[in-house]
Amino acid sequence: MDWEQRYEVHDTPWEKGYAAPPLQDYLESHKIEGEVLVPGCGLGHDARLLAGQGAEVTGLDIAPTAIERAKEFPGKVEYVLGDLFCLPEAWKEKFDWVVEHTCFCAIDPNQREAYVKSVYEVLKINGKLFGIFYLNPEVEEGPPFGVKTTQLDLLFNPYFNLEKEWFPNRSYEGREGKELLRIYQKK
Repeated sequence: MDWEQRYEVHDTPWEKGYAAPPLQDYLESHKIEGEVLVPGCGLGHDARLLAGQGAEVTGLDIAPTAIERAKEFPGKVEYVLGDLFCLPEAWKEKFDWVVEHTCFCAIDPNQREAYVKSVYEVLKINGKLFGIFYLNPEVEEGPPFGVKTTQLDLLFNPYFNLEKEWFPNRSYEGREGKELLRIYQKK
């Protein structure tokens, strides 16, 4: 997928103009603090929401146009152009949290094991992953690529302990009943 080309021609159906409703709901009664990485941040709506609550947020995206547009919004977020699968050495064990929303479902399913390893490497000991996962495995054409809970277990269990999971009360339109939230802690 040529993400840059999609941003250049404004072919971004995942861009809703505001932070993910499940993340908004979670932050109403919980804190995500410290240094936070938002991979595949796009225009940075989730990143800015987290920064507005006091977190030190780094938004990462592979598309230069997404990063340029994200920087146009006010907010205290460091936006970085980069590849989740080729991160700087200085990022090893740097982050307290990784907040996942649309990166995992956007990448080729063959890259998911590498995704898990990258997230594991950037998290501090006992760091946490807040993930909104797209559960629609019947759809083979993607992105978004759905996932089954058994696949999540196989991928994440060697590296993380599952602390909590639930279905969100709210989602973007069209994703109702197709998302699962999980909080993992690095082993």
